[in-house]
Amino acid sequence: MTQKFGLIIVGDEILSGKRVDKHLPKFIELLAARGLALSYADYVGDDPERITATLQRAFASGDIIFSTGGIGATPDDHTRQCAARALGVQLQLHPQAEVLIRERMQDMAREQGAPYEPERADNVHRLNMGVFPVGAHIIPNPYNKIPGFSCSAGSGGAVHFVPGFPVMAWPMIEWVLDQQYPHLFHRAPQIEHSVLVLGGMEATLTPLMERIEREHAPVRVFSLPSVDHPVHGRHIELGVKGPAAVVPAAWVDLCAGLHSIGAKVGPELVRNL
Repeated sequence: MTQKFGLIIVGDEILSGKRVDKHLPKFIELLAARGLALSYADYVGDDPERITATLQRAFASGDIIFSTGGIGATPDDHTRQCAARALGVQLQLHPQAEVLIRERMQDMAREQGAPYEPERADNVHRLNMGVFPVGAHIIPNPYNKIPGFSCSAGSGGAVHFVPGFPVMAWPMIEWVLDQQYPHLFHRAPQIEHSVLVLGGMEATLTPLMERIEREHAPVRVFSLPSVDHPVHGRHIELGVKGPAAVVPAAWVDLCAGLHSIGAKVGPELVRNL
């Protein structure tokens, strides 16, 4: 089974529009730099039942999934608890996380010129940020030492949990990719080759698209219509994408098919995925 990469973005603030999601485009960029691609993404608000159901699907998938947001210790943070429920395990204070969080509290005390008081109520509460599902492994946080965590799933998959703050989440995601998945980097180079079909209609192109996919698997065909482009007017970007070894043959076949139906074509586009 080929493992896929997925992304879960947690938070009411994204769904309400208070915050604009920056994780999806950045995650696509981080994967692409390593010859990887995102297969799917889920957005979920701060609803424990929905988060738990989303994580149950994630763990059952056997895929490599990153989850951003909701791992703090305020009443609207539910991701840690939902991860434990989804796995059917208990929560516990992770010993390495405790060490790192206590280091962070000492750093804060020094910065404020105040004594470190480990038993002070707010400091005791901060340790909740290190309470993870049993069996979890920490993800180091270079920004403020408060770690994220990873939980293994079936068929070699895993879900990796990081904060919602990009300044923390992105280097933590890179660390996980570089430490755990370098064997997957650039393993199956993908390319995309397309052409603008000027004035084209998708209904006319559909039989050709279906034939290309049928005869050139695992190549995938795509069409992106545009109705008001300032230069090309109404057109369809029609193309093929997939493994670099098989896309060229599908591309030649696609071009021949367009010629046979008398399609008017414009510029060609090539992109490494």
